[in-house]
Amino acid sequence: MLTDPLFYALAVPAVILLGLAKGGFAGVGAISLPLLALAISPVQAAAILLPVLILQDVVGVWAFRRSWDRDILMLMIPSAAVGIVLGYLLAAEVSATAVLAVLGGISIVFALHRLWLARGGGVQAPKDAPLALGALLGAASGFTSQIAHAGQPPFQMWVLPKNLSPPVLVGTTAIFFAVINWIKVPAYLALGQFTAQNLMTAAVLAPLAVASTFAGVWLVRRIKAEQFYTAIYILMILVGAQLLWKALGPG
Repeated sequence: MLTDPLFYALAVPAVILLGLAKGGFAGVGAISLPLLALAISPVQAAAILLPVLILQDVVGVWAFRRSWDRDILMLMIPSAAVGIVLGYLLAAEVSATAVLAVLGGISIVFALHRLWLARGGGVQAPKDAPLALGALLGAASGFTSQIAHAGQPPFQMWVLPKNLSPPVLVGTTAIFFAVINWIKVPAYLALGQFTAQNLMTAAVLAPLAVASTFAGVWLVRRIKAEQFYTAIYILMILVGAQLLWKALGPG
């Protein structure tokens, strides 16, 4: 198990935000991996968070197991698997510095995208877009999920124009990310990141993640989230910039 105090100073808020995201504050969990990457390598950070995500997925899949869109999942899951393989190859073949730079860039783009959406912007695929575009967005979702656990923007670009009912949208999203999180397991095994140390660290953090998931369910009905979201995404831009500085800056 990791014992570095800096790691836990970052891991506690990171895992709480991950739980809040699963509990209803969609998107805020994307900052979790960039935060941890300030203390440890991004690949190790992703491997520690993956078992936590899989544990949280159980709740969402069980709750919406009867509400999902078969066509979307049949198109996007196989293409996401291709993206996951590409993300694995990047992590396996390039330096940790390059992965850090990619993570920093994804973090900034993700946060800017969410801030833009909050102000009425957004780019979505047309409702009658060709299936090839859906497959491409599925691959992009798998790639960003493998590198940064941040696969929602490409997924949403394809799914939101379908005008699914809220239960079907939530269920399809829950099942999609639950499946691709399991697809990521062999990649992290191949990268040698499921060490006893990393798994024990994930086990220590898991109860906090579950508790914060229930806290998110409770809080999302009781507070206005706009300012909270804005603060998180601005912080994510700053963290992403710090990661880019670590990867590309002098020294």
